[in-house]
Order: sequence, then C-alpha cells, then structure tokens
Amino acid sequence: MRTPLTPKAASLNLLHIGCGTAGPERLPPCFRDPQWMEIRADIDPSLNPDIVCSMLDLSDIESASFDAIWSSHNLEHLSWYEVPTALAEFHRVLKPDGFALITVPDLRAISGYITNDKLTETLYDSPAGPISPLDILFGHQRSLQQGNPFMAHKTGFTANTLGQALIDAGFDEVRVHEGERWDLWALACMPQTSTDIFRQVPGLLR
Repeated sequence: MRTPLTPKAASLNLLHIGCGTAGPERLPPCFRDPQWMEIRADIDPSLNPDIVCSMLDLSDIESASFDAIWSSHNLEHLSWYEVPTALAEFHRVLKPDGFALITVPDLRAISGYITNDKLTETLYDSPAGPISPLDILFGHQRSLQQGNPFMAHKTGFTANTLGQALIDAGFDEVRVHEGERWDLWALACMPQTSTDIFRQVPGLLR
C-alpha cells in the first residue's frame, strides 16, 4: 500500500501539475517568491518530477495538504469526461483556504481564425516553436511529430465551460478571464480562501 506524500515543511506549498521541465520560468511571478516551495508533478517520468502521476489520480498526495495548485495548459490533454475527475482531485488536495490557478487555451478566441480558414497561421512564437490555431485545437504538432504523445489535445474550453467545471468540482468562488495569448486564466478558491488572493496575483487575471 502506498503512503500518501506529505509536503516538506515550508511556508507555503505549491503543487505544480503537469510541471514539464524544471525552471523558475515555468512558474508565474506570484509563485517565484521564496515563501513558496514547489512540488513538481507530471505524468512523464523523463522530466524527473517529484511525483510521477496522472492528474486523474493524485492519491499519493494527502488531502488538504497544499496551499495552491498551478496548472498551465494541462486540462486540455484530458477527454472532456475526465475533466471532473481531475478537478475533484485538485479540490481534494487543497487546504480549506487554498486556491488553484489554471490556464488553458481559449477555443472562443481562435474561432475566428478557423472560420476564416487560417487554421495553420502562426499566432505567436513559443519556446517550443510557432503556435497556430491547429496546435491549440489538437496539440502541438511539432512535439507530436517528434514522438511525444502527451502533447495531444483531447478537449477544449470557453470561459463559461471552464468556470462551470470548476464550480461543479466544489470550488467556492471562481473567476475566469481571457489572457493575452489566446488563453483563459481561472482562479478557483476554496471556502476559506482570503479575498486578499485577488490582490496577490495582479496582472494574471485579465
């Protein structure tokens, strides 16, 4: 029987879901403060995460043990019917005053490119290379071509569907805003989360 992981003693414990490669640039500025201790979780063992797991099963982590979750472009790699399971796990491992910061692609934002037959037009350049509406819909094509199946996209979100999924998962208050790179940003709060959190992450929710 596995013993659930308990984070090491620190001021604030951050669970980085789908962490990818290590590095401070993988975290938004609000989590780069020394008070945060990052615990990296990823399904790909080659990335050397602290925890090798699927976001659908965080059973190696104790309930109510993390102050925050950071999930950047992960939920779209699940099928739609799997999203409630992942979000329920996010909710379970957060402390009663914790929060989740989540970003995913915004399907509504790229809908105009699709209807105007600009599916392969470059929207912006990322460290992984140019990103097109096709990459946002189905996953980064260059990574898939190079043999990384974890980069496939299986579902997508609008602001309304992301917000409703988080509410259905039990989060007490959810705010979803459009980002600057055809993405959505959601801040999902637990019942005892201080309203100060909305001032602690300035510039993210816009």
